[in-house]
Amino acid sequence: MKIIDTHAHIVCDKLFLDVDNIIQNALSKGVIKILCICTNKTEVERALTLQQRYDFIDIAYGVHPADLHIATEDDFILLEQLLKENKIIAVGEIGLDYHWNVVSKSQQIDSFVRQISLANKYHRPVLIHMRDATKDCVDTILAHCKTKGIMHCFSGSLETAKILVDFGFYISFGGILTFKNANNLLEVAKSLPKDKIFVETDCPYLAPVPYRGKVNEVAFIHATFAFLEKLRNESLSDQLIENYEKLFYGKN
Repeated sequence: MKIIDTHAHIVCDKLFLDVDNIIQNALSKGVIKILCICTNKTEVERALTLQQRYDFIDIAYGVHPADLHIATEDDFILLEQLLKENKIIAVGEIGLDYHWNVVSKSQQIDSFVRQISLANKYHRPVLIHMRDATKDCVDTILAHCKTKGIMHCFSGSLETAKILVDFGFYISFGGILTFKNANNLLEVAKSLPKDKIFVETDCPYLAPVPYRGKVNEVAFIHATFAFLEKLRNESLSDQLIENYEKLFYGKN
């Protein structure tokens, strides 16, 4: 079994001090690649250093909607610099988050569109965070995205998922899929074509069953992956690797 974690915050403060052990644990569970998500300059620097030691680490960077109240122009300048220098394979995570109500909706949408535009300019996929903002998020994607992307840690409806898949996007499932109250999400995971799905940890958040209550780490992705295979009654390893290579490396 070979697994790719398409969304892992392994360079965040909570995980980075133990990152080498986290990576070794992941390798022992069949993980062959990690897409490392960075949300600030410090995390980018950590990720680039880590990538020198582990060639199976890819890097993404974006200004998270929940961080806009502390973001500066330098954060957006950094994004374009990383894109120009070909140091990141995706822009994200970006998107809309109306749950916390810290930053205005209009400011979030402006930032979202700005970063989508950079992804379009440099032909990179986008990694989308969507929380309590489904209509505005989907409308913004449909109106502005010229590249493909991933709806990360998806917990929306089958109707929303189908709209996004028809647009060319992928749906990624995290530990939420394994939770007891994930009834509607099970339908989504069973119904979508296998060439449009991924799995992820979103570590250190949302550890899957049977690790709920623990700090999530990349190795725990095996539980979500096994759950998804059992739910769909099919082997997915080769397909999800193919999906990743097609989206991020342009392989047919």
